[in-house]
Amino acid sequence: MRYLRVLGRFWGTALAAELEYRGNFLIAALSSLGGAVGSLFGISLLYQGGYQPGGWRLEEALLVLAAFLMLDGLAFTLLSPNLNRVVEQVQKGTLDFVLLKPLDSQFWLSFRTLSPWGLSDGLIGLFIWFYAGSRLGLGLADYLLGFALLALAFVMLYSLWFVVASSSIWFVKVANATEVLRALIEAGRFPVQAFPAAYRFFFTFVVPVAFLTTVPAEAALGRLNLSGLGLAFLIALGLLLFSRVFWRFALRNYTSASS
Repeated sequence: MRYLRVLGRFWGTALAAELEYRGNFLIAALSSLGGAVGSLFGISLLYQGGYQPGGWRLEEALLVLAAFLMLDGLAFTLLSPNLNRVVEQVQKGTLDFVLLKPLDSQFWLSFRTLSPWGLSDGLIGLFIWFYAGSRLGLGLADYLLGFALLALAFVMLYSLWFVVASSSIWFVKVANATEVLRALIEAGRFPVQAFPAAYRFFFTFVVPVAFLTTVPAEAALGRLNLSGLGLAFLIALGLLLFSRVFWRFALRNYTSASS
């Protein structure tokens, strides 16, 4: 309960500061709408002439795109404004002040602020999700299962991003690495089955892009069996635990830049 109260204070002050510039929401919404239109246009090109990449129908592929937009919106709202600052805090030595606070340092670094402008991506993705679902005849249980897998996908993305950010304790210029991670995740706009076999292997077992967007869509479509659900849960839990252990290990090697 203490951490929930602190989280409420964190996000309350962040929203109050961000809402001083309300015109930013209109700009962000227009940018998100333009990006979504571009993605829809790209998917429509793949389906010209009756071609179905990886055997996915257009409405099914729209579920994958919707999952990507919702996940990207959450990432822009919570992950980007927090985890991208870890590198700066290590460089300037302000991480010292975080470590001195009576709060868990990983919690503080992960949830200190938020940017509500990413919600426009999430809302557009949610609209596409329900639109595609209505065309496919999905029921309430299908939607809920898809959202549950999307929550696991967010845990995976957070864990990977936090590990990359934590490596700044050894490697100062890891900001580019986070951009590479985001670029790889862009492949999640399309079903992983649409890629050649080598890319499918990479996006499943090296960088789990398939579990971020394709698997939630498959869950909503009823294509994911219990073993697949269990595997997604284990991967999310394993990555979260690894991020925790990795952070503890990184702190043992941290040398203050301010002293």
